Amino acid sequence: MDIVSHGLWGGLALGRASRRSFWTAFAIGTAPDLFSFGLVFANGLRVHGLDFFNGLGHPPDPTLIPAYVHSLYNATHSLVVFALVFGLVWLVRGKPLMELGAWGLHIAVDIFTHSEAFFPTPFLWPLSDVRVDGVPWSDPRIFFGNVLLLAALYAWFFLRRKKPA
Repeated sequence: MDIVSHGLWGGLALGRASRRSFWTAFAIGTAPDLFSFGLVFANGLRVHGLDFFNGLGHPPDPTLIPAYVHSLYNATHSLVVFALVFGLVWLVRGKPLMELGAWGLHIAVDIFTHSEAFFPTPFLWPLSDVRVDGVPWSDPRIFFGNVLLLAALYAWFFLRRKKPA
């Protein structure tokens, strides 16, 4: 799924307690992709400027993706790593940080919206290399379905909030 959608899903599902909670969940929902691909994206902009955006509609040549991206992707897209961090944060705080669940939601959605062809989700890493051959989020059925569902849910959420009690 695209990074903005991950943030919007995280904010809607786990950040409705307050504005701060929303933006925390939004940021955490985008974090796995930012940590994995952010440096490559920033470097592409630095080297190619705005021309970099011309190639964003197509998967990049896998040989041009540095090895560290794959390592970071494994760690940031693992339910095992997520569970350990969630548990550690809960232990330290004495209560769960619910917005952190946006990370888990990110992984759960990616399991089924990434194909074997490009960055399948290593959700059991480092315990197992099993991956699901899902329908890529760029598939029009997934992409437009996601956009329509997000628009409908956000409209419902904001319209519901504006009604007097």
